[in-house]
Amino acid sequence: MKLAFLGTPAVAAGTLRALVGAGHEVRLVVTRPDARRGRGPVASPSPVKEAALAMGLPVSHRAADVTGAGAELGVVVAYGRLIRPEVLAALPMVNVHFSLLPRWRGAAPVERALLAGDTETGVCLMALEEGLDTGPVYDHAATPIGRDETADELRGRLGEIGNELLVARLGAGLGGPQPQVGEATHAAKLGPGDLRLDFSQAAEVCNRQVRVGKAWTTWRGKRLLVHRARVLADEGDLLPGEIRGNRVGTGDGVLELVVVQPEGKPAMSGADWARGVRPGPGGRVGG
Repeated sequence: MKLAFLGTPAVAAGTLRALVGAGHEVRLVVTRPDARRGRGPVASPSPVKEAALAMGLPVSHRAADVTGAGAELGVVVAYGRLIRPEVLAALPMVNVHFSLLPRWRGAAPVERALLAGDTETGVCLMALEEGLDTGPVYDHAATPIGRDETADELRGRLGEIGNELLVARLGAGLGGPQPQVGEATHAAKLGPGDLRLDFSQAAEVCNRQVRVGKAWTTWRGKRLLVHRARVLADEGDLLPGEIRGNRVGTGDGVLELVVVQPEGKPAMSGADWARGVRPGPGGRVGG
């Protein structure tokens, strides 16, 4: 099948490689313009652009260009931008969405599923339309969420599931999509406030934020990122936010800080950090 492909991050690059590997002809790849990463002065291509150039595929930064590419179908994976109605009218598109629609329509379905404590998620192949992830669904695949699985790990696994589902359905024919059924929820993009650890909540809730990535608190007025944590049984005498070694009291249970990153420093084990800062009796994080 002759395809146009629209996407940006590494998980989308994996889908692009899967489509080419399955023998589909990708007429055009659309991704975001080159951008600076971190503090470096040089603009870098997106992972999708890197993959496309490595395979000798033409690349554009304008979604409207797909209308003249000679494609029969557009495939969209984590593109991150709205596609104008006239483009959707000119070329049918299927979106690989990382949730079981209509739950978690929007920009951050993986993160919102983790924060909500969902035990299951999945991938939907959805007909793209003007509404936000409201289109009918061609197919879906469900999968359990691991108790300690991070957002990056889950996203990578969903990418593999989605690739298999997409390649299989394109090979067999998409067929007719079915309307979404059930209560819709919105997966709004996360902000810093969503990832600030509130130790008055249960340790399990705090650990969900850590699993999403870039969770943070403060220590002696400076930001402390928590990259990995572990939920422990309640030790009885630790108040919410009170720290003993690398263990922090919460509203229910104790959160062990496994890997942290103090402001302006590299990541390190929570135990090493605690030995360096030596929190005394009554020391607190997040104050």
